[in-house]
Amino acid sequence: MKKKQQQQQHPGSGADPWPHGAPLGGAPPGLGSWKRRVSLLPLLRFSLRDYGFCMATLLVFCLGSLFYQLGGGPPRFLLDLRQYLGNSTYLDDHGPPPSKALPFPSQVVYNRVGKCGSRTVVLLLRILSEKHGFNLVTSDIHNKTRLTKNEQMELIKNISTAEQPYLFTRHVHFLNFSRFGGDQPVYINIIRDPVNRFLSNYFFRRFGDWRGEQNHMIRTPSMRQEERYLDINECILENYPECSNPRLFYIIPYFCGQHPRCREPGEWALERAKLNVNENFLLVGILEELEDVLLLLERFLPHYFKGVLSIYKDPETLDVTYNHKRWKEEDRTARDLGTQRMTQWLWTEEEGHWR
Repeated sequence: MKKKQQQQQHPGSGADPWPHGAPLGGAPPGLGSWKRRVSLLPLLRFSLRDYGFCMATLLVFCLGSLFYQLGGGPPRFLLDLRQYLGNSTYLDDHGPPPSKALPFPSQVVYNRVGKCGSRTVVLLLRILSEKHGFNLVTSDIHNKTRLTKNEQMELIKNISTAEQPYLFTRHVHFLNFSRFGGDQPVYINIIRDPVNRFLSNYFFRRFGDWRGEQNHMIRTPSMRQEERYLDINECILENYPECSNPRLFYIIPYFCGQHPRCREPGEWALERAKLNVNENFLLVGILEELEDVLLLLERFLPHYFKGVLSIYKDPETLDVTYNHKRWKEEDRTARDLGTQRMTQWLWTEEEGHWR
């Protein structure tokens, strides 16, 4: 009986201490192996110095991430570290990121014709670009519509490298992007009755527009006072040089292109302009029907012009109150000087903006 109890108290004496089988890895461990496991536990403890090192590393990582986001890129020391470690990048293992889905068309050019309501449209585009997030590319060059071959190449290169979707606008004759190996964009434009455009330009040269009080003085500094207030009827009837050649052909080269013959009034320039309109222009509107034009643009190019008609009709958008006050001042001046017709072409109540 005592011998049997001793066998139960001492498993190593012959009794099976693992009635359900030995553990994985072989025979059951002895007492010495358990002591070795317990002795490894102190190695998992951290000293105060190790803890401080880990926290400092975490702080550097957070600051680096913050600088990366605020500065638009990685800090300089991360770039140096990357160069030191080699040229391996995230793209080597994961490939390029998925391309951004762009609306069609994502490249639009508005080569606006002078004195055809373009200032109003550009103002609307500035508002729309902020609202819809497209890239509005404008130019400060207003008086150079005809370009040399090198100038065409440079301009097309600059336009083509703009972030898409973009809308480029400038007073410039039609540009053939495909001629220089670029992707041909979609064109839009707005024109007006040539006689109305001539009349608008006649008064614009003399009295400017709402941008500045002395804009006309800057544009025509050598114009004599009596010539500035010359009645347009007298100008036409007396055959003044300004009115004897009204340049009614002015609109055609904006659609014909940069070819020298496009600047020669004739059937060749007209036919080439019509061909370009059919092949490259999505829409050519008429200023006298501006609201309908804006409605069509909203339908054809919603990612650019969605909501444009409601913005146009909002009096605060175009500051109609200020313009209306300005128009009354010009009307008073015109009436006193015997040029009442000026306001008929400078302003219309229906459109609510300067022409």
